Amino acid sequence: MPVPVVTHYQPHPPESHPTRQRPVRLVARNMKNARNLAPHHHPWGQLTYTPKGMLQVIADNTIWFVPPMRAIWIPPTITHEIRTLADSQLRVLQIHADASPFSGQRCVVLEVSGLLKELIAGMAQFDGPCARESRMTQVIIDELQHARPLPIDLPMPGDKRLKTLCELLLANPANNANLDQLARQAGASPRTLSRLFERELHMRFNNWRQQMRLARATPLIASGMPLSQVAAELGYTSQSAFSAMFKKTLGQPPSAFFNR
Repeated sequence: MPVPVVTHYQPHPPESHPTRQRPVRLVARNMKNARNLAPHHHPWGQLTYTPKGMLQVIADNTIWFVPPMRAIWIPPTITHEIRTLADSQLRVLQIHADASPFSGQRCVVLEVSGLLKELIAGMAQFDGPCARESRMTQVIIDELQHARPLPIDLPMPGDKRLKTLCELLLANPANNANLDQLARQAGASPRTLSRLFERELHMRFNNWRQQMRLARATPLIASGMPLSQVAAELGYTSQSAFSAMFKKTLGQPPSAFFNR
């Protein structure tokens, strides 16, 4: 019996959880736009792949954006929340901690190769352990270990003053004010804020703003918004300036990235 596609928001039953004997298990869920899976964690890791739709994942004071045809790796025991930014298909590989393809404790958005897409689809056919499932599991782990990471994440601070500044820019990403101008609204000196960016977020202010704009761009482009409008919404003087930033960061222009 193929893996069923569920539309509810309850946890998957224990019989679908990974074990040492079956370390990779597929579960499938379709979710409407603007729905969320409340913060939760589990002892296994998971690769959440979105053949269609757009996800936002919140974990460890960071926001990750998962465009269509990409996936996010969430390590074991990490508390995470998933929100849909469009009607979305979630195809989730639950991976036993002993078989984890990555050693770190950070989530990461990944490119999904053509082979990995087919392997994920193929895992839906198994309703019990077999040699073929075991062989496919080994190839899946290998493909994940070689998948290219994508920098579509946005770290968020704990300091109240820095959080105020970051939320101001998130609410209005087209705001091109410099740090001196923004400092007055945040209630701290530019020097203090600059130190906080490097201490808490491990990047400079301008790097964080570019990362924020890139993160905000992905759901807008995925929704079908014209690139010229996306560029204006994010404060770029031209579509070409925005496309150049996108290509420099993700390795290909927006049109190629979203038309796979």
